[in-house]
Amino acid sequence: MLELNKLYNMDCMEGMKQFPDKYFDLILCDPPYGVDLKYSTYDDTESNWYELMDKFIPEAKRTAKMVIFPSCQIKRLKWFYENYPPDWLICWHKGSPGHNGYIGFNDWEPHLVYGKTDGICMHDYFSIPNTEKMGKYGHPCPKPIAWAKWIISRATKENDIVCDTFIGSGTTALAAYDLKRRYVGFEIDEDYFNMAQKRIEETKAQIRMII
Repeated sequence: MLELNKLYNMDCMEGMKQFPDKYFDLILCDPPYGVDLKYSTYDDTESNWYELMDKFIPEAKRTAKMVIFPSCQIKRLKWFYENYPPDWLICWHKGSPGHNGYIGFNDWEPHLVYGKTDGICMHDYFSIPNTEKMGKYGHPCPKPIAWAKWIISRATKENDIVCDTFIGSGTTALAAYDLKRRYVGFEIDEDYFNMAQKRIEETKAQIRMII
């Protein structure tokens, strides 16, 4: 089994195979969107997205007590409910993303939830501005750390294990570390992995200096 409190430059499908059933308390991730975003190596086509979800969702549900991730496109909710019906939905109100939706702007985004919290109360709505600009940290779509902290703080307890299967710029791992959760993350792209690793190392170094 792989060590915790580390990031791994590997395919998350291979990474999750290293862990037993229901090992993680939470998988919180932001998978590729299937909308032709310009990732460094991944081909972000819609057909690749469906293929990825067919592989990812069953394995994520196997390894985690709770799985949370954005649906990205609201139109895909029908596909999710037909193929992998979630136990719950959470609404993230993020404000205008700066691009058009079908009838204007998508100011909110549904998050799919599989599993449930262990005796922790959790609301189904949160409002956090999406302040991270595309391309920040060299990643096309980084999430604000407040987004990850809100979910992690309500879905887990201190010392629980949080996994991010698509670590990207490292936001979820940083939030888990700051909230005193154990973490593990996977990122197949070497550039994104190095960037996330650098962010975490710098954060830990700053904390050591303060202490």
